[in-house]
Amino acid sequence: MDRNQVIGFVLLALLLVGYISYNQYNEKTYFAQKRTDSIAYAKAHPQPVIDTLSIKAAPTAADDSATMALRKLQPSSYFGEAQEVKLANSKVTVTFNTKGATPVAAQLNEYKTYTKQPFYLFKGAGNGFNTILPLDNSRASNSLYFTPVLRDEPNGDKTIDFTADLGAGKKMEVIYTLPANDYMMRCSIALTGITESALPLSWQMQALHTEKDMTTERMGTQVYYRFMDKDNDYFTVRNDEKSINKTAAMSWLGFRKQYFSTVLISDEGFIKTEDKAFSRAADSNIVAVNTADLQLPLKTNGTTQTASFKWYIGPNDYRTLKAYNLDLDNMVPLGNGLFSFVKYISKWILIPIFYFLCSFISSYPLIIILMTLLLRFVLSFFTYKSYLSAAKMRVLKPELDELRARVGNDQQKMSMEQMKLYKSAGVNPLGGCLPMLVQLPILLSLYYMIPSFIEFRQKSFLWAEDLSAYDSIWNFHVNIPFYGDHMSLFTLLMTASSLFIALFNRNNTPQDPNNPALKYMPYFMPIIFLGMFNRMAAALTFYYTVSNLLSIAQQVIIQKYFINEKAIHAQLQENRAKPVVASKWQQKLEEAQKMQMDKAKSNQQRINKK
Repeated sequence: MDRNQVIGFVLLALLLVGYISYNQYNEKTYFAQKRTDSIAYAKAHPQPVIDTLSIKAAPTAADDSATMALRKLQPSSYFGEAQEVKLANSKVTVTFNTKGATPVAAQLNEYKTYTKQPFYLFKGAGNGFNTILPLDNSRASNSLYFTPVLRDEPNGDKTIDFTADLGAGKKMEVIYTLPANDYMMRCSIALTGITESALPLSWQMQALHTEKDMTTERMGTQVYYRFMDKDNDYFTVRNDEKSINKTAAMSWLGFRKQYFSTVLISDEGFIKTEDKAFSRAADSNIVAVNTADLQLPLKTNGTTQTASFKWYIGPNDYRTLKAYNLDLDNMVPLGNGLFSFVKYISKWILIPIFYFLCSFISSYPLIIILMTLLLRFVLSFFTYKSYLSAAKMRVLKPELDELRARVGNDQQKMSMEQMKLYKSAGVNPLGGCLPMLVQLPILLSLYYMIPSFIEFRQKSFLWAEDLSAYDSIWNFHVNIPFYGDHMSLFTLLMTASSLFIALFNRNNTPQDPNNPALKYMPYFMPIIFLGMFNRMAAALTFYYTVSNLLSIAQQVIIQKYFINEKAIHAQLQENRAKPVVASKWQQKLEEAQKMQMDKAKSNQQRINKK
């Protein structure tokens, strides 16, 4: 690896660190302002508190005559017993509470937790819906007792119809329909004898811990939303409460937890949306808590007003989400911020290749190996150019050493003479760096894609029991700063192979004796990655390990069979014999260097006179 390559990598690393720091500062400032605005709004628009749901049926106390008389004067839905009813298909089982007609648990039938327990995306009190009705000083729907009716539709769908008699000809009906083989449940709300312009809907969810690493699971928890104009945005849930308050109509609002999501979708659009989320919870089994206040538009049909929405409860499977044609696949993170452009590489190139291989190969580690081989083959032209540039530099090393001995310590003059030598020989000093820049977007695309794909979840390989989580061959039971409490073998192999590549390149690239520190620079990044990647998904570190091993093999083959330094030397000498026609850019560069040298000499002469 020559000096230009090292400088290029150092600049890229500094750019990445600077971007991350700047982005975190902006995000902190943004959400601090949003939180201030949200608090001010909440004070001006107080919301009723969601009543805690009673999941298990509880016997009522013995009624005295006064209570009986009061009940006769009030609607029957004001009194009752809370019971559980279920709606299920092959993919999901949703449990409802008759008090409030609200879902309180969702089990995904095809998945298990990391500990092989039944998979509940959410379960228990603190989950569900609530609406505010213009009755009895704004009565909450979760204080009402509904009567459920289960139906099997002719097309295989399953429906549950909750009805609450509010008296005086008023009624509230909530209907949930679960298709036979889908994660998308439909919900419709009908109000009879009640007039409202919009229906306020509160949604609260507590996402449960289901994966291996709680820290990684919380880092992957985000709130996504899409406006009716198809603009998308999101925020990442942290310990401190994050919030949004939007008056623009939204088509959907989603709560994502690493590999699974719940999404509320409205064809007419939610008129107004406020969402609050935080990952700091007293219960260590809760990943994050999300609360949303929405305004549902109401349609009038005679004396009845209706509102409807859909609710996705399922995995962050890219193909499944994309099939709904609602941009839900944006909840599979494939690149963001400065590197958001790499998601198009994944969508147009890498993902089609991945699913093509999945169509006839069931082993995901083998798919990773084949994808790496394919990508290495496609990029082999740029790799060859990089090694050819390094070979030209090695051939010119004796002449550079002579030039350095003749010029001495005058770095500016050395730079000009070195450029002249390169130009006369037809060598591009950036020839070894540019091919690496071409490959960088591919590496970044896979960095985002592999840990985000649910296909790797709970797939084992060698000593890694779950490719979507870190592999561990030794648990320390104590946290080591910047490393963690375990040792990942794939990360160690990735680091070792990266160090070998750095050593190989150093031995095959001329070193600048005036900058002895440069020879150690290529070893810094692998050491930094050792700590950064120790908690990463085993599928990702396995990919980088395979990529490094293939890179080593590729270098050996190119150096042995495709690089002929004698022929290169002859070609360079032939190039030097030809008249050199400098480009305009080279002329300007040389003029700038000459002006700089003249200025330095002039300054030195003034100093000597003094």
